[in-house]
Amino acid sequence: MTEKTALIFGYNDYTFEIVKNISLHYENIQIFKLDENEKIIQNSKYKISQFDLSDNWDDLRDSVDIKRCVAFCILENMAENIFLTISLRDTFKDLTIVALAKDKESEEKLLLAGASRILPTIQTTANIIVEMLEKPIVSEVLHNILYEKSDLKIAQIRVDNSEFFNKEYPADIDWGEEYGVIVLSVLSEEMAMEFIYSSKAKHHQIKEGDIFVVVGYEQDIKNFENIIGGQI
Repeated sequence: MTEKTALIFGYNDYTFEIVKNISLHYENIQIFKLDENEKIIQNSKYKISQFDLSDNWDDLRDSVDIKRCVAFCILENMAENIFLTISLRDTFKDLTIVALAKDKESEEKLLLAGASRILPTIQTTANIIVEMLEKPIVSEVLHNILYEKSDLKIAQIRVDNSEFFNKEYPADIDWGEEYGVIVLSVLSEEMAMEFIYSSKAKHHQIKEGDIFVVVGYEQDIKNFENIIGGQI
């Protein structure tokens, strides 16, 4: 366990997904809510504070070691999320900022605003994968991919060219050898998201509309997209 502090700006469904994923990695988690009318869930074990987009952050600077912090900007209003990212980056040059993006346009704006890493909304489902695999090393790898320092990416790819697979089954393909990516899970119309080596996935022929959750380097993911379809 590290001594880093996680600062989560936003109080919504994504908050609790992220807390669930990072709770083993951060000794101190602080949550900041923007809307004073938002109800605080009773018995929360984390400190929840009010903040304002016009804050000058003096109180935050005095209460934590910014160099040991990771800030999560997860406001659902993208304009507010971008403004928050700009404000934090302008004040704290060394702060690691992970920002929630809902589409490519907001992703580009958040990077320009100073975000260190982007958290597409699909990535908040990573806890599903962790729960399926139930291996600490996988949790560690996914945490680094999503929130910290890895060059690896996680992406959701839709199959638009099923003929390419010639009715193969996901578990029969050596994804790393053939495509340079790791396929973690598959989602089809007939089933919920399934781990790639589960019994359901093993007996499911790849077809149009299937969605893969994959891990890989950015260029390898792009090449894979070009072969089978497009990233969601």
